[in-house]
Amino acid sequence: MSLAAARCRRAAACAAIGGTLALIAAGCGSIAATTAGGRVSVVAAENVWGSIARQIGGTHASVVSIIANPAEDPHSYEPTTVDARTMATAQLAIVNGIGYDPWAPKLLAANPASGRLTVNVGDILGMREGDNPHRWYDPPDLLDVAEAIGADLARLDPGDKAYFIRRVSAFEAQGLAGYHRLIARIQSRYRGTPVGASESIFAPLAPELGLDLITPPSFMNAVAEGTDVTAQDTVTAERQIATRGIRVWVYNSQNVTPEIKRLNGLAAAAHIPVVTITETLSPSTDSFQQWQVAQLGRLQTALHEATGR
Repeated sequence: MSLAAARCRRAAACAAIGGTLALIAAGCGSIAATTAGGRVSVVAAENVWGSIARQIGGTHASVVSIIANPAEDPHSYEPTTVDARTMATAQLAIVNGIGYDPWAPKLLAANPASGRLTVNVGDILGMREGDNPHRWYDPPDLLDVAEAIGADLARLDPGDKAYFIRRVSAFEAQGLAGYHRLIARIQSRYRGTPVGASESIFAPLAPELGLDLITPPSFMNAVAEGTDVTAQDTVTAERQIATRGIRVWVYNSQNVTPEIKRLNGLAAAAHIPVVTITETLSPSTDSFQQWQVAQLGRLQTALHEATGR
């Protein structure tokens, strides 16, 4: 997608979000402003969104992320009583939705709070369960969500609206500068290169990078959702590796089944570079962009090794 197209898509989404917020504001009572410390209390189901909220909220928000351990699989996460309390007391909750973190909306529903706002990524993007939930791997979607977070922070703390607007702009223009440069560089140098992936987490990013992701979508979806991979899809993935039909193999190290371990070994034996990606920040101390730039850097190195370009 071109930058101009991404901007148009984002502008349309923001207009829709703005209209929705106006309707909500007209139908609700007063919203609690800030915490006693002068900061908006924010909870994010995943630290991917929590990192972005922390950068936008700056000194005017206190952000807690529930899933922050790279060793945890967000799909199968079991919330604790502490998680429930954190959700219940937050003024702004950020959940992924799209069937990715079903426990999070359930916690919010079980602890209703007047004035609490919720950023549901799936709702913002007009997606529903069954769609690919890994929206932080889609650069235009990422910007839509960042702007929605900024809009809700401004609603909760209207006195600092200009501050949040500046923070969103800084995140997009400066914070993500290196991230966008790497995406553009890979797209320019390796456009059309066939690659494979263990699951659908990589599917939103591949077209933005100009890469041809040829692993069967049904294979990637089955691995992501923990369902059985068909024999036909398994044979196809094996053949693509054995014949070097793919130049790089990308896999999610937070969801490695015995089948994926076997395919990783086949790729290594075929001298196909293997690149690791994760669903949550790794290390957890990294910002969103540090994490993504590191992953993109590894992918760029693998593509260079595979193609000589």
